[in-house]
Amino acid sequence: MTACRIGKQYVTLFFIHEIRCMINISEVLETNKMIEQENLDVRTITMGISLLSCADNSLQVTCRNIYDKITSYAKNLVSVGNEISREFAIPIVNKRIAITPISLVGANCCKTPDDYVTIAQTLDRAAKDVGVNFLGGFSAIVSKGMTHSDELLIRSIPAAMAATDRICSSVCVGSTKTGINMDAVRLMGDIIRQTAEHTAERDSLGCAKLVVLCNAPDDNPFMAGAFHGVSETDAVINVGVSGPGVVKYALEQMDLNADGGLATFETLGETIKKTAFKITRVGQLVAQEAAARLGIPFGIIDLSLAPTPAIGDSVADILCCMGVEYAGAPGTTAALAMLNDQVKKGGVMASSYVGGLSGAFIPVSEDQGMIDAVEAGALTIEKLEAMTCVCSVGLDMIAIPGDTKPETIAGIIADEAAIGMVNQKTTAVRIIPVIGKNVGDSVEFGGLLGHAPVMPVNTFGCSRFVNRKGRIPAPIHSFKN
Repeated sequence: MTACRIGKQYVTLFFIHEIRCMINISEVLETNKMIEQENLDVRTITMGISLLSCADNSLQVTCRNIYDKITSYAKNLVSVGNEISREFAIPIVNKRIAITPISLVGANCCKTPDDYVTIAQTLDRAAKDVGVNFLGGFSAIVSKGMTHSDELLIRSIPAAMAATDRICSSVCVGSTKTGINMDAVRLMGDIIRQTAEHTAERDSLGCAKLVVLCNAPDDNPFMAGAFHGVSETDAVINVGVSGPGVVKYALEQMDLNADGGLATFETLGETIKKTAFKITRVGQLVAQEAAARLGIPFGIIDLSLAPTPAIGDSVADILCCMGVEYAGAPGTTAALAMLNDQVKKGGVMASSYVGGLSGAFIPVSEDQGMIDAVEAGALTIEKLEAMTCVCSVGLDMIAIPGDTKPETIAGIIADEAAIGMVNQKTTAVRIIPVIGKNVGDSVEFGGLLGHAPVMPVNTFGCSRFVNRKGRIPAPIHSFKN
């Protein structure tokens, strides 16, 4: 074992690690610089756990099985994450759990929404006892239709989010293959509004833990949309890396070294790609170590650029480095498209198992550059919607007036789901109607969830559209059999 002191940090190198990941000393030195000066971190180690074996006709037995399985599999998750972080001097911000969508697990034993709230409280207790930040998978997949169990779970969400602290919920309402379940979309408009009301005393915080998805992946380690898909093995380790500050710094240096201070698009793309490669290598190292120490198979690396409220750790700032005055200015969507594509190209060279969402996130409350753009008047919900056509996910962590109608929320969900369905990509809506707040007010969520200005919403009606029953059909290019 060799320990090298660099600045204030110690980087411990093990020969077996170099063989396993082909990490050499120059990469370690460069990684240390990215950590110390450019906000590089591993955003999360997420353990996926299948709870299908926990199902029983008895609610009490199901809850006991759920608690026992989670606490057995994940008992060392936090300590191993902290151990790896200390040994490699790599910040690992969150340790999380993703589980089988609970509407499948509770189908036999849950007869009322309150029964699902009981399961949510059991999950919350398990999450607290093993020490993870969040547990995702209080979820239902209803892209083609809702079972009775799915509907019970969905109707339990407002009370479940109010009764728990660490549980995240998601509902997948559409896919390219099946179309969009507009009955579920309309219901989610009501559910989001009710969740806001149930947690009104906490600035409607429950909605920050609830996301509506189209084309949800089975292996996403990022909250609030994480769940452990039925195509997965019994347990798996997924890692999400993040490095907006690293990319921003690389682009700043690129232009400083360019003739005339303005590098070409070719150089811009190559710089992003090479930086994404380095970021993903860090995630690969952490993922393989965590999997080996926990005795759980390694799943995927999600190489998304996920911002934080910290200054300099912003996707919006990257777009500004690329040449737009603010996120939202003309050219923003093209810049984001290029960023997202080059991140993916660099990441897939660094790991054979890239999955999840992988690309650039554009949440408002979690990105100081996005907040600045909203406050400057450069960024609107409509421009954000256009940007979601080319980014990783969708309309994320957006605060809107508390009196926004459920039908309007449903219309926003339908628009975003349509983008995902037609473009064969994951899209999502995590929108927060903050009870008692109006446009111009600000809301503080705390921690990684950050703070956000309340943004205006188009107030023209869509009730006649969202109140139609049934599904929006899948696009013609979905028919590939």
